[in-house]
Amino acid sequence: MASINIPFIAVGPSKPHTHTVIFLHGRGDNARNFAASLTHSRDSRRRTLMDAFPSFRWVFPQAPTRQCASMPDTSWPQWFDVWDVRDFSANEGLQSVGLKEVVPAIRRILADEAARLGGRWDRVVLAGISMGGATAAHVLFNLDIPPAGGGKLAAFIGFSCRCPFAGRSLAEMRNVLGVENVPDHSRVIQNTSVLLEHCADDPLVLVQNGRGLREVLRGFGAQVEWKEYPNGGHWFNSPAGMDDVVDFLNRHLGEDGSADVPITLHHASSDAMDLS
Repeated sequence: MASINIPFIAVGPSKPHTHTVIFLHGRGDNARNFAASLTHSRDSRRRTLMDAFPSFRWVFPQAPTRQCASMPDTSWPQWFDVWDVRDFSANEGLQSVGLKEVVPAIRRILADEAARLGGRWDRVVLAGISMGGATAAHVLFNLDIPPAGGGKLAAFIGFSCRCPFAGRSLAEMRNVLGVENVPDHSRVIQNTSVLLEHCADDPLVLVQNGRGLREVLRGFGAQVEWKEYPNGGHWFNSPAGMDDVVDFLNRHLGEDGSADVPITLHHASSDAMDLS
């Protein structure tokens, strides 16, 4: 199935632009609602992530509205379809249909945002929650970044998410999607800093599914920081989880993500509902 174009909303930085976060929402949610809901999750200093990183641009892509194969009378925003949210392995091949569409489209958004930063892919963070995190993982698996662009993303951050098609090798996982322009190496995965956060009381994507994604990424050579919290449900833990995000980004990107590195700009072509 052909790739599609994905709309998005963007929130600009309040200081000179140094980095961009591309943040994928969960199933049944939408970009605008998700962006607004982030203001309810704050760190121990009562800051939102946007407050903590004023030099960041925030991009929120919108998932397509898809009919649910297991409930033909139901349609909602979802990056890909799932047959049974109680058993993600059931009719698992169904998930590849949507992923084949959206992975190339999200890669184009990443490329455009890197172009805004002078071609610096290593100043672009890819993040996602729930199905958005699962989708972002497959974007990472199928991403090639030239050495001139840094050879990596600034970071990958996943919240309450899992790995579709876990248990396969990287080559097998890429073959499931069969998208074009996929690398024959794992350097981007190995060189991109990864943070995964999951709440132990998550009732939709059980914490063992998050641990499974952690092991998949480690098996592909990623350096993964894993944070598990006793509560928070199928959402962000706050404030500890937000503290950990701020700490992670400060350590890997420089304090407040605003290291004084010159950038040449280029122009380039809590009511959240998450059904896992």
